Amino acid sequence: MARNSTKRFKEIVKVLAYYGFGFIVDNKIKKQDNYPENLRMAFEELGPTFIKIGQILSTRPDILPPEYIKELIHLQDNVLPESYKDINKVVKHDFGKNIQDIFLDFKREPLASASMAQVYEATLKDGREVIVKIQRPEISDKIETDISILHRILNLTKARFKDTLIDPKEALDELLTSARLELDFTIEAENIEKFREYNESVNCVYAPFVVKEYSSKKVLTLEKIQGCKIDDKEKLIEEGYDLPDISKKLALSFLKNIFNDGFFHADPHPGNLLVKDGKICFIDFGIVGNLDKSLRDALNDAIVAVAYHDINKLISVFMSIGIKKGFVDRNQLYEDMDYLLDNYLNTSFQNINISYMLQEVFDVAKRNNIQLPKELTLVIRTFVILEGVMTQISPEIKILDIAIPYVKSHNLNKDINLDEILLKAHIFLKNSYEVPSKLVEVSDSLLNGRTKIKMEFKNVDKPLSELNRMVNRMIFGLVVSAAIVGSSLVLNSNIGPKVYGVSIIGVIGFIFAGISGLWLLISILRSGMM
Repeated sequence: MARNSTKRFKEIVKVLAYYGFGFIVDNKIKKQDNYPENLRMAFEELGPTFIKIGQILSTRPDILPPEYIKELIHLQDNVLPESYKDINKVVKHDFGKNIQDIFLDFKREPLASASMAQVYEATLKDGREVIVKIQRPEISDKIETDISILHRILNLTKARFKDTLIDPKEALDELLTSARLELDFTIEAENIEKFREYNESVNCVYAPFVVKEYSSKKVLTLEKIQGCKIDDKEKLIEEGYDLPDISKKLALSFLKNIFNDGFFHADPHPGNLLVKDGKICFIDFGIVGNLDKSLRDALNDAIVAVAYHDINKLISVFMSIGIKKGFVDRNQLYEDMDYLLDNYLNTSFQNINISYMLQEVFDVAKRNNIQLPKELTLVIRTFVILEGVMTQISPEIKILDIAIPYVKSHNLNKDINLDEILLKAHIFLKNSYEVPSKLVEVSDSLLNGRTKIKMEFKNVDKPLSELNRMVNRMIFGLVVSAAIVGSSLVLNSNIGPKVYGVSIIGVIGFIFAGISGLWLLISILRSGMM
């Protein structure tokens, strides 16, 4: 095992170096342009574990810059399929039966070969057509080994990450936790059942039923849905579907799941969305989002604050849900928020790209040393993917056209909390009672000269530096001029030591003045201040 780990360690280092990331391991290697495409290709070459790591990282814009997220979203599961014999061993281990003893028919060629599992078409003994998702043999051990190697690399190079907002060790631990959750198919089965329960009364949403008797930690058997891919516009139109209607229903279903249920499908790319019998069918629940009530309320408050341009409320939401990773300058945060809102609220919804807008919100938080909770980053990533799907099938429909009215309606229809109303009324009355005494204090301070005004001057360092440099040059120029005048007087008096009847002190003074004057002239020309 140790020998295999060492071999794998060398392989990982070699591939990273080949694609331009060798500087992470060896500081003697010059840092190159780290193109996101190179990272994707490196992950694909390193195999199933790194493909899955890349896919998980694509859900975390708090860890990687947007250009990397955009590339990793398209990471392909170009993994060679396992042999039927090895897949059968997994099934026999979990159910004590061979594949042919469980299924009436089982197609040996996989429908899909992903990084962690393979998907097969099959027919149960009772005639039901199903999809069977079977985990790759020993994939769990391989992931554990690769992430432990990444921990070793991190320990060797941790000094290179000391200035990052995210703790790399913490990020790796989160990746391992996410991978372990995805490797437990019983959790995915529970997610599907939960989604079906939440959307039972929604006519336009569907998820496959789980065949529990043939589902385990490593095997998941589901109803086979023979629908049309949501981005296959020609086929949808041929079957009589209204594309804008599908877009609206898709957006509304996600808004309901996020704001009402607090549970949503977090990987809505076209491969996971089918249309059948007038319903949008969701498949593959390996990645889901969970939002508790406090986070849902905070998200709701944030959108209402945006709608009413209430910057102070928006800052309060940021501060309440975010994790402070350093000093937070509220004045700077206010300016950033004000700029962001002015930039977007004065623009037509038709011209707003929600993925860019959400990314800018995320960047504002990062710039101000606030780390948003990972649950919220999953919401952001889901909206980015969702917008891409809607753009493909019906570009004239914008998420914000649907989201703003929905949130406003949702906010108006919220149950009135009598305790909250009484508490806010009490605070208002208390503050109102204190207003006269505060006004007296302010006027008394003004009359007695105790009032202090705090003024902040920003961006003055550069002008002061330039002024300081200019004064220094003037003084230096005066010194050079004095040297020229002094040297002229010495030569005219012809005093001191002489060579060929010429005063040495005068000559040296002229040489010093000439060199200094030339240096000053070059300095001024190079600075571009002429």
